Amino acid sequence: MKLTVVIVSYNVRYYLEQCIVSVQRAAKDIDHEIYVVDNDSSDDTVTYLQKRFGDSINIIESTQNLGFARANNLAIRQTQSDYVLLLNPDTFIGEDSLQKVLDFMDAHPQTGGVGVKMHNSDGTLAPESRRALPTPWVSLLKMLGFSKRYYMKHLPWDEPGRIDVISGAFCMLRREAIDKVGALDEDFFMYGEDIDLSYRLLKGGYENWYVPASIVHYKGESTVKSSYRYVHVFYQAMLIFFRKHYGHLSFFVTLPIKIAIYFRAFIALLQMLYERMRSSLGFTDKPRADVSYCFVGTQEMLDKGRELAKRKGLSATFCPMDELPLLEQRLPSDACVVYETDTFSFAQMIMQTSSMAAKRPTIGTYSVHHQVLLTPTDIYV
Repeated sequence: MKLTVVIVSYNVRYYLEQCIVSVQRAAKDIDHEIYVVDNDSSDDTVTYLQKRFGDSINIIESTQNLGFARANNLAIRQTQSDYVLLLNPDTFIGEDSLQKVLDFMDAHPQTGGVGVKMHNSDGTLAPESRRALPTPWVSLLKMLGFSKRYYMKHLPWDEPGRIDVISGAFCMLRREAIDKVGALDEDFFMYGEDIDLSYRLLKGGYENWYVPASIVHYKGESTVKSSYRYVHVFYQAMLIFFRKHYGHLSFFVTLPIKIAIYFRAFIALLQMLYERMRSSLGFTDKPRADVSYCFVGTQEMLDKGRELAKRKGLSATFCPMDELPLLEQRLPSDACVVYETDTFSFAQMIMQTSSMAAKRPTIGTYSVHHQVLLTPTDIYV
């Protein structure tokens, strides 16, 4: 087996479905297998996937939320492929992205892991595609707002480059390297485990690389980041990493970093308390402006889109395929372009949206067959 793709899911069945479809397209000429580890979702994810994909994917049903590291390790231990891809469910990948990465790793046997060119939901480039190790000095600079070194901004976007940290959203790993340095550290529940594994790959004598193969990452839009649990898990992961790899340093070096981590966590909690207090007193933020949707596809898709827009009260326009060259000039700023997934490739969606970056449209998708409108923030069925 050449490649195992592992996707950990928790209550994101529609995003996950789209992610799997994109993987199947990209891996159609690759000897591969797909493992989904479901962390006890309450949205009927497992039954939904079984009906949708049948035996074409492997599903591991956990009876509890194991977190990211333990869930991925469950699948990794059951497989023997040459390469393992850890992939977030709120992503979709270009049709040529997997082959580009595998070709690079085959040609560079010292590569332990590869990250890719991640696009945000509006087509812009995500800086976390290339990251440096969060050494005490780099971490302190980032916490003070100086992130140029951490995000390795000196590297070109369209050429492969050596990096330190591979994002867990798309993390291609060599099996030999996993066997040597170990899988994900299960002390991390969520966040930080990708940094830890990347560092251990470097310590094990391997290289980490960035390869300009495109994916879209909705960046955890489905994750609730305004909860006390999120703050606890996120900043606890920072402390675990720091203690594990830099705990041996001088007290005068470690103390400022620990203080900075606790301070950032404290500020996050204060902001959360402030927003909840405002809400309880009746102060509400300005309502979000109505999103303007622009459906692009075949006539059948446009007809289905009109029905959906009418039923859901959506503000929408409709662009036939032959008018696609005129799309950008007709598109209002901050609109959501809804592409027909049965007609457009995922690579085309990424390229088209990136080319309209000045208007910052977000990427939406719609399948005539499944009749689900999926955007970075909303799902309409």
